[in-house]
Parts: sequence; C-alpha cells; structure tokens
Amino acid sequence: MLTPPRTVVRREAGLYALERALQRRGFRHVAGADEAGRGACAGPLVAAAAVLPEGRRGEIDGLADSKLLTPASRERVYDEVVARALAYAVVVIPAEEVDARGLHVCNLAAMRRALASLTVRPEYVLTDGFGVDGLDVPGLAVWKGDRVAACVAAASVLAKVTRDRIMVDLDAEHPGYGFAEHKGYITADHTAALREHGPCREHRFSYVNVAAVSGLDGRPPRSRRPLGASWDEPMERSGFAGGTVGVALGEQRQRPAPVGEDVVMEGGVR
Repeated sequence: MLTPPRTVVRREAGLYALERALQRRGFRHVAGADEAGRGACAGPLVAAAAVLPEGRRGEIDGLADSKLLTPASRERVYDEVVARALAYAVVVIPAEEVDARGLHVCNLAAMRRALASLTVRPEYVLTDGFGVDGLDVPGLAVWKGDRVAACVAAASVLAKVTRDRIMVDLDAEHPGYGFAEHKGYITADHTAALREHGPCREHRFSYVNVAAVSGLDGRPPRSRRPLGASWDEPMERSGFAGGTVGVALGEQRQRPAPVGEDVVMEGGVR
C-alpha cells in the first residue's frame, strides 16, 4: 500500500494555508473553534465555531486573531464572517456555570456544543490550543490557532465580539465595575471596584481575587463551588494562597496558575 505524501504547512504560507491543505486532501468543510473570556474574573465564557467557504469567498479582508484587531475592525470582520460563513454557532456559558463545573470543563464543553450546533457538518475540526474530544470527525489542536487558521480566527472574532457586547450590556445592569471598559478582566480599576463594592452575581467566585472580597472567608458560595473540590478550609489557610481557578469536575485542588493568565492575550491589562 502506498503511503500518501506528507502535507507540510508552513506558518509563513498565510492564514488560509492550513485549511487549503486540508481541502486538497478531501476535507471540504473545515470548522474552527475558539473561545473568549477564559482569563476574565467576571462575565460569561463564550465559545464559537465557524466553517468558511472554499476559495476566494472564504477569504475575509482583515481577518486575524481577534486580540490583534481594534474594536472597530473586529466589528467589521464579525459582520463579514456572519455574512460569508457556510455555518457558524456561538455558545455562552454564564459565570455561575464556570464556577460550578470548572473553567476547563466549561471551555471544552462550550466548544463541543458550538461545533455540534453548526448547520453544516464539519469534516475536519481545528481548535485553538485545546483538543476537543467527543467529536465524530478528525481534528487537530493548533497552538495559537487563531493566528494560523482562518476558520479559528473567524471563531475567535465571533466569540470576542459576542462577549464584548454582553459585557457592555452588563455594565448597564451593574454600574460601578467598569465592565464596558475592561470586559471583566483584571485591571487596577476593576480591582478597586471589587474592593469597594464586593462582587456581583456576574463575577466568578472560584477566582481567588473575587473570593477574597466576597466576605465568605475566601470560600465561594456553596452553589458556586466546583463539584468534587474540597472547601473544608479557607484558601488562605490551606496552603493555596493563590486560590483556585477553574477546578474541573472531580479534580483535586492543585496549586493554580495566576488568575487571568491570558488577560493580555485577550485584550485586557494585567
């Protein structure tokens, strides 16, 4: 049996090279999936999936990783993606579900749901950073996929613009936090507002900076605690001064990564 030649896709070949290579191998409908809001301590986690047309119609002027675009450019590209995509879907996971189920579990579940909601069945799936199991088609997790694959960049823009619009609406419902400006990420102004007002229901109580000002001795409310995690001792006394971020279902508490580790990547300020 002859082995088909290996396909090599070089980064410098451009944003559409990976999809074009897959399409030449017979995978006509390539879906990309990405999320926005993983590093925020307030607001929902939003995931999106998109399938772009083959050929020139699928080439969107200015398409790029949403974090590299200005707000005005993102809105313009968002409209182009919606107009041109063969299929797209957006899934919103509220803050309380992120707390109750864990960040990573919600992240994968949201991308899985977005992909399952596409009206055009993908033949291959590209995801940004994380592999998504439970799909009945082949897929590939691509490091910095929103800068490498057009369909992932399109999903990135859909997720980011959707989430930003939600945060602007939440700013009107919860004035005083500045959600319209920082979009729920950790900034000096957001930190000051948390200390002054305490958290609102849109904050993620499983994040250490929110739990610390919740008035609950460093514990999230019982309904917001990730399943399978032990909260017998407050975070400050348990040896985990950094708290916990996104504990997955059944996962034991581990020393966490810094809260909001992807703030800079998603357009916030440390």
